[in-house]
Amino acid sequence: MKNDQLKKTIGFWVGTSIVVGTVIGSGIFMKPGDVLELSGNSTMALLAWLIGGLITLASGLTIAEVSTRIPKTGGLYVYLEEVYGKVWGFLCGWVQTLVYGPAVMGALSLYFGLLVSGIFNISTDYTLAIGIITIVFLAAMNLLGTKYGGIIQTLSTVGKLIPILFIAVFGIAQGDMPVFNVTSESSMKISMAGAILATLWAYDGWMNVGFMAGEMKNPQKTLPRAIITGILVVMVAYLAVNLAMLHILGAEGVVAHGTNAANVAATMLFGELGGKLIAIGILISIFGCLNGKLLTFPRITLAMAHDKMMPGHKQIGKISPKFKTPINATILQVIIAIIMMVVTNPDKLTNMAIFSVFCFYGLAFFAVFILRKRDPDAKTYKVPLYPIIPIVAIAGAVYIVVSTLLDTPLDALYSLIILVIGMPVYWLLKKSERVKD
Repeated sequence: MKNDQLKKTIGFWVGTSIVVGTVIGSGIFMKPGDVLELSGNSTMALLAWLIGGLITLASGLTIAEVSTRIPKTGGLYVYLEEVYGKVWGFLCGWVQTLVYGPAVMGALSLYFGLLVSGIFNISTDYTLAIGIITIVFLAAMNLLGTKYGGIIQTLSTVGKLIPILFIAVFGIAQGDMPVFNVTSESSMKISMAGAILATLWAYDGWMNVGFMAGEMKNPQKTLPRAIITGILVVMVAYLAVNLAMLHILGAEGVVAHGTNAANVAATMLFGELGGKLIAIGILISIFGCLNGKLLTFPRITLAMAHDKMMPGHKQIGKISPKFKTPINATILQVIIAIIMMVVTNPDKLTNMAIFSVFCFYGLAFFAVFILRKRDPDAKTYKVPLYPIIPIVAIAGAVYIVVSTLLDTPLDALYSLIILVIGMPVYWLLKKSERVKD
């Protein structure tokens, strides 16, 4: 569908809610313990959440200019293709299809399974099975039609804000544990880079609103305002929840309870029944976030297949004649996600996902310099404090990519292998097209 055929119905508030809804998922509930362990100190952990937010804000401000200069539906895939050419657009979509999308969905499914186990006192031996059942169920719902996926998304967006609000407000008001400069008794190697990487998993998803630029009223104004407002709301929420959990459980408690810390904190605040209700709200948050990924990620694969930029594009690009949904693109990503879930753990999947996407984020941030050189007088939104803000965004991306390669090279290896494989695949696809012509 061309951009001029899309209805321009998305305004500022809807755009902002898309940013908040796609960012807030599992990270704020699953990652505080990891961030504390890796930073070794409660003050440094809060600083990691702040730095992660500032990197995300600089990224959002920079991408806002890129997206208003290229107001097309498709997000990162489209930006790179427009600025750097088809090969970089292909590699971006290729890695998102085979690494980023499945890793995100696999991690969310496993976190959902872990939380279900913790809330209902089920053996963690069933975490994988619960995660697989969940992703298959949501994929089936989305394949039955976007109406069903949309209903789940709307309900879960409301549900996910309730536990954040209650834990933040009541935790800060009622907790009595010291918050600042408390050591976490970490068993991990102290790594501020690793701590910031963990927070960036919680902040990821803000660029998804760029997929819908072609459907926005006045994207030059609406898109940057939605991205910036949404990220600021998320930063405040994340810092408030971390302060509250430290105030309730203390640094050692947050680390000791790990992925179950938010559930324990809610039980301490609201009793057994209240804690269960808050925990169910957290489950709804993760469930909705996973649903949103299943709704959007296969569309990237579908777009590439329609552009004949995927092996087996005729099959992958197939749309269900009855339900009008990208059936094979969805099934492909779910199968890869399940394989990832079987062979590794959710924390490694989050590292893999953030590393793979920040490789391309860095290129997208640098694109603002190229676009300004091409058209310095364009009447679009311009990133403030240029060139400082784009440089901060690029530096953040480089920092994350290099830190991952140095600290956890195996988490980066799969992404790099898929990226390298993509180069001859692109060449073969282009050769095949030339032969047909």
